[in-house]
Order: sequence, then C-alpha cells, then structure tokens
Amino acid sequence: MAMKILIVSDSHGNNRNLIQAVKNMSGTMDMMIHLGDMECSPDRIRELVDCPVEMVKGNCDYGNELQGAKLIQIGGHKVFITHGNHYGGEFGIPTMKDIAKENGADIVMFGHSHKPVIEKSGDVTVINPGSISRPRQDGFRPTYMVMNIEDDGRTDFVLVTM
Repeated sequence: MAMKILIVSDSHGNNRNLIQAVKNMSGTMDMMIHLGDMECSPDRIRELVDCPVEMVKGNCDYGNELQGAKLIQIGGHKVFITHGNHYGGEFGIPTMKDIAKENGADIVMFGHSHKPVIEKSGDVTVINPGSISRPRQDGFRPTYMVMNIEDDGRTDFVLVTM
C-alpha cells in the first residue's frame, strides 16, 4: 500500500513552519517523523496530526520520555531514526550506517546538522530533512522531507524547501 511520510527535524519550539508543512500534506499523510530538537512537549507535536508520529529526543529536548534513537518499521523498510548528536551529526554518517546495517535497517534518518542530506550508497539510504525552523545550508531556507513508498515498494525522498 502506498504511503506518504512527513519527516522533519529541528523545529526548536517554533512550530509555524511545521504547522504549514502539515497543512501542505493535509489528507495525504500516513505518518510523521520528528528527528528531535522540538523544544516543546511531544504531545504538542502529536496534536498537530491525525496519524501515527515517531519521535526521538534531540540535544535541546529536556524532560521528556523520548529515546535518543530507535528502530521503526515503515512499510517494508526497517529505519534507524536518531537526532544524530551522539554520532557527530553529518560526520557520523558512516557510524550511523554501520548501526543500521547491524540492526537490519536499510534507511537512516537523522537531524542535528540543520542541513539536508539524501545519500543513497550501497544498501543503506541516509537522509536528513534539514531544519524546519533554523536552516544552515546555502540559502538558509527551512526544509522538510516527504518519503513516498509506492505500492510496489519503491521509495523516494523529496526535499521540500519552504
């Protein structure tokens, strides 16, 4: 079954763009993933959508029950999600890929660097949606990602610039 997943990170308490991203996907979203540094209650994030939400704790998230990393199942994919701060952010991509492989995951999703990444190499795809509120890449435009899973299992990632 085809699925659309909204992937965001690093909203840092400013949920205006996150709310806009949710509106942009209204009626089409099957799941939302927040990769940490939400700086608000996880319940506040969950209240924005009517679909399952997966979240991990970032280095700026305090006093919540979230884990720093976890494995989740999305369609036929096993996905390692983490904020990335414990692995050095973008410099830790090789380490995060190794953890994914050791756990049978074919996708790594991380945040922390505030810079988008889509890296398909070998048998693990690595993505970072960038920051939805405090971008650091050239142009400094907020970004998020949409993961599309087709009926035949084919998957693609679309970077959306706000």
